[in-house]
Amino acid sequence: MQSLDVISVNLWQILISIANLIILFFLIKKFLFKPVKKMLANRQADLDKLYRAADEAKEKAEESENYWKEKLDSADAEAEAIMQKATDSAKWRSEKILEEAKDKADGIIRQAETEAVLERKKATEGIKKEIVSVSTALTEKLLSREINIDDHRSMIDSAIKTIGDDNDANE
Repeated sequence: MQSLDVISVNLWQILISIANLIILFFLIKKFLFKPVKKMLANRQADLDKLYRAADEAKEKAEESENYWKEKLDSADAEAEAIMQKATDSAKWRSEKILEEAKDKADGIIRQAETEAVLERKKATEGIKKEIVSVSTALTEKLLSREINIDDHRSMIDSAIKTIGDDNDANE
């Protein structure tokens, strides 16, 4: 038979290989695995911090957005109130100005009516004076000549007619 030297089992070599493997495993575990694991844990902690900071920043941003939305709504309401107040004030002022203008116009009309009444009285006084002067002149003419009854009546009727016409024209 043939010898199996090629496939020989050397127990010492197997034990040394297993010991090498175990030593290599512990060395890798101590010097490589633990630091890598620690580095990964640190990275994970940093990422967690960043996520927490991002979440806090997002919450603050949402709070700030809500705060400014409320401020904006409040400003809109305040602006609306100011506009309404200004509109009401303008209406009140225009009504006051119109009322003052109406009062002034009424005063001017009353003054004009009073002046018209005074002018009418002056004109009436003037007409009365004119009638007196005409009557005086007529009386002088009548006295200066002798008048018969028919002439006397026609002159009186004419004077009365003239006075009546003057009164109708002035009124």
